Amino acid sequence: MKSPPFRARLIVVGAIFIVAVLAAYWIIKPSGELPVYHPSELDQRLVGEAARAEKGEHHIKPFHLIDQDGDSVFLKDVAGKVVLADFFFTTCGSICPKMSTQMQRVQEAFKDDDRVLLLSHSVTPETDSVPVLKAYAQEYGVDHRRWRLLTGDRKQIYDLARTSYFAALDEGDGGPDDFVHTENFVLVDPQGRIRGFYDGTKADEADRAMEDMRTLLKEMK
Repeated sequence: MKSPPFRARLIVVGAIFIVAVLAAYWIIKPSGELPVYHPSELDQRLVGEAARAEKGEHHIKPFHLIDQDGDSVFLKDVAGKVVLADFFFTTCGSICPKMSTQMQRVQEAFKDDDRVLLLSHSVTPETDSVPVLKAYAQEYGVDHRRWRLLTGDRKQIYDLARTSYFAALDEGDGGPDDFVHTENFVLVDPQGRIRGFYDGTKADEADRAMEDMRTLLKEMK
């Protein structure tokens, strides 16, 4: 029996190669889904021992804070929404104005979407009272429906920064001598799970955050 002509064998081998490449692509191609971050996967300087030992999915802890209009804000008020969170203070002259400018851009991008909420937590709540936050909100065109500037118990806010959002180094007790100063934006999904971290002082990072927020909004559908 004669062997298949060289050209025919070449076509068969080429076809097998193409099928193998396509199969490999579909196996390893990105799914388009964002990661769900567990404390054990993060920079361990950001994560305390108790959080590293968590079993199952990590979720943002319950909280009770006050916004720029004097309204109470609880975890239940943000549940079911795509949340972008940061930590700032109104008298900051370095990174905070840059962060608030980027948050302003995010607010504009999602101004008509009630599924999105921005949370900016004051790390100097003893001076960032409701009237002070209200004035800051007016300066940055904050829409109360979309963006909440939060004040309240200092230790609670610092605990949120370190053990819920993992936005700052796990050092300090939230006391008078403790201080959190971080450029991190943290993305949280409607289930309260962390889905992304971004440098809030940079426009391209804010753009990336907005793109990831759109991805989560598609997941909600």
